[in-house]
Amino acid sequence: MSEARYDAVAGFYTEGWTDTYDDPILVSLFELLGQTRGNRILDVACGHGRISRELARRGAEVVGVDISGKLLEVARTIERQDPLGVEYVQADIACWDPASSSFDAATCCFGLSDIDDLSACVGVLSRALREGGRLAFCMLHPCFAGGGAISGSWPPDRTYYDEGWWLPAGAASSLRRRVGANHRTLSTYLNAFAANGLLLDKLAEPAPPETWT
Repeated sequence: MSEARYDAVAGFYTEGWTDTYDDPILVSLFELLGQTRGNRILDVACGHGRISRELARRGAEVVGVDISGKLLEVARTIERQDPLGVEYVQADIACWDPASSSFDAATCCFGLSDIDDLSACVGVLSRALREGGRLAFCMLHPCFAGGGAISGSWPPDRTYYDEGWWLPAGAASSLRRRVGANHRTLSTYLNAFAANGLLLDKLAEPAPPETWT
């Protein structure tokens, strides 16, 4: 159950992912999202509200949805201490029923591999977005196998085409070694979007920090 995965690591997660937004991945995410001021934005798998808060700081009306009650407790505590007007909802996004066509945009930061029912999730996003609405997300590129100390996107004893949930064991992994991930091919993601009327119009592959190379 996805809820148990993240409830068990809430403290580790909130300490490791703070309100900083200058890394190449998040810079690209916000660039892809584009206009935020005055927009109503849905933050999927919002966790402890890190992305939700920055969207609100940039002038958006934000609803953050996550399955983990423990992470949302952190998000709501921060909201009470420093109100930004973010609304947090505890729900499995794949089963959530938002008002149709009520959001200008949606974001998901490294959360798609945590969502077990991708098709249902994308269906909810499609219904939630207004005509012309946009989805900006970031994810680990699924083409890299795990091996040695690195977990990668899929187990080293399987192939890229073997989809499914797995628990990495790489010593260099942090979060994924604790909560696991759903491996899917890139075509599975893109076909799920296309089947629900969400078409790719821009792709960014930011270079990693120099410390990674």
